[in-house]
Amino acid sequence: MSGATRRPDPSSSSQYRLRQLALVAQDISEAEKLLTSVLGTEVVYRDPRVGIWGLQNFLIPTGGDFIEVVSPTQPNTTAGRLLSKRGDGGYMVIMQTTNAAKQKERIEAKGLAKVIYTHEEDDSICVQYHPKGIKGGIIPELDSHKETASNPSPLRTPFSPWHACGSLSTYPTYSSIMKRHSDLSLVGAILRLAPGDTETEAASRQWEQIFGIPRSRDLLAFTNARLGFIRSQDGEQEGLVSITIAVEGKANFDGILERASKAGLCADGWINMCGVRWYFADAGEPKLKENL
Repeated sequence: MSGATRRPDPSSSSQYRLRQLALVAQDISEAEKLLTSVLGTEVVYRDPRVGIWGLQNFLIPTGGDFIEVVSPTQPNTTAGRLLSKRGDGGYMVIMQTTNAAKQKERIEAKGLAKVIYTHEEDDSICVQYHPKGIKGGIIPELDSHKETASNPSPLRTPFSPWHACGSLSTYPTYSSIMKRHSDLSLVGAILRLAPGDTETEAASRQWEQIFGIPRSRDLLAFTNARLGFIRSQDGEQEGLVSITIAVEGKANFDGILERASKAGLCADGWINMCGVRWYFADAGEPKLKENL
């Protein structure tokens, strides 16, 4: 359903995983209905903790990774301001690495980005950075889980625990939901630069410099996915443009396209949901088709 490129190699040397993409939607009920029905997935978690920011949310699994949707429940929120400015669309890029605390120290020491939120649990840490000055128009978050006897390889284990799904005690429940939807894989995303900014490779270099993510040419190379940048055209606003999902099995792939078509969501080679273009590809193809 888009231009062809090679599927990211899970055994790559990258120490970064694209673990979660967060979207913002005005009508969260409609967003949930669309995403769960079209993708054939289900809600894995609703986080009551986001209420402190005047938000409600839900997460759905794409295999061991996640799509989150948030929506404001009160005025004067970051999410609400984004909705007023851009409408439904991208909100956050949430990455996983081996030691987010160490990266935070390096980033702050060099003045590369401003930390706006940090939260630590016994087994994890999440760090959010202010998007101002960071190309792509989205809030970056870099998290990590500690290596433990029960979680010896949190970065590379496909269905490893993830703090955004609640406490570790609930892992047996939500891991079974992740595995139930192992036919889906998050493999790509595209961010649009601000109007007038044409340097897509410079954007990738900036993210590499700030967060340490390696590059594959002009793309950021995660263990599971690639993230790239495109130029703005005709004054288009910066932010998340597209998400690419690999689908195991022709029946599953065809089912997504059929459900999207019945809902009137299909466009020219992509599906429109929550203000984002969704590309789907058969994971069994020698070259995975992504919009990268």
